[in-house]
Amino acid sequence: MKMEPPPSPIITDDVAHQFFPFFKVYKDGRVERFMPSEKHPPCDDPSSSVRSKDVVISSEPVVSARVFMPRIPNNPEKKLPLVVYIHGGGFSIASAFHSGYHKYVSSLVAKANVIAVSVDYRLAPEHPIPACYDDSWAVLKWVASHANGDGPDPWLNCHADLGRVFFAGDSAGANISHNMTSRVGSTGLPGVRIVGVALVHPYFGGTEDDKMWLYMCPENGGLDDPRLKPAVEDLRKLDCERVLVFVAGKDHLRERGTCYVEALKGSGWKGTVEIVEHEEERHVFHLMKPESEKAVDLMNRLVSFINQAE
Repeated sequence: MKMEPPPSPIITDDVAHQFFPFFKVYKDGRVERFMPSEKHPPCDDPSSSVRSKDVVISSEPVVSARVFMPRIPNNPEKKLPLVVYIHGGGFSIASAFHSGYHKYVSSLVAKANVIAVSVDYRLAPEHPIPACYDDSWAVLKWVASHANGDGPDPWLNCHADLGRVFFAGDSAGANISHNMTSRVGSTGLPGVRIVGVALVHPYFGGTEDDKMWLYMCPENGGLDDPRLKPAVEDLRKLDCERVLVFVAGKDHLRERGTCYVEALKGSGWKGTVEIVEHEEERHVFHLMKPESEKAVDLMNRLVSFINQAE
């Protein structure tokens, strides 16, 4: 996914806030993003290896998702695991419809033979945090509405096994995935069993990025806000059986991922956690150069995590 940021711009007098390489806010309230988001249309071609379509989760507020389905084999009665994917982008850029995310999730669906629901949450700062968390939760409830086979989407009704659900996300999306898993542990999600959660280069508090998160979330609990810095009690009640965390050696968020794993191990949570590091790589390298050797390794490990025998 080509999302290379442009050279750092010069701050002018009419700019109130700037968070490079994500966005700047002018004094008149206008928001300008530094990286455009190229949208890829869904592909509902029955002859393709992966079909996709967009669904409206809510009209007010506007929440959408892109649903992916692999080519169904001769045994159409066989149910497939379901992956809820949550994209990254600093809570403020990209979307489920971005060409890079469309291609990546399509590839995951083809390789792992799963149904996927890619969440398109509202972006900050126009829609302040917690909009991203609330929208993702709305998508999870929409997924759960198919538990008895009578939900609004026929693909999920016929082909998704809600007893084998996985959450996955990168960067900000990994943060949201963690928070959704914790919320399920607190409030429940009837009809859904979360087997595993994969966090790729997760963002949590403890870096310069915290200033932007606090700006995007006006009603926050400071640097100890549990959405930013996972609390022990939230880690302990993660409602899943397995967690897989990926970190990159040259990623400024590397220590956030390793600290998360250590905190999870010490929290009293009863599941199993694994960490995988790709040395000499940078943040979300697997999206920037998906054909590289280490990006292929990341994908293969993610597929194995999903298809691991229970």
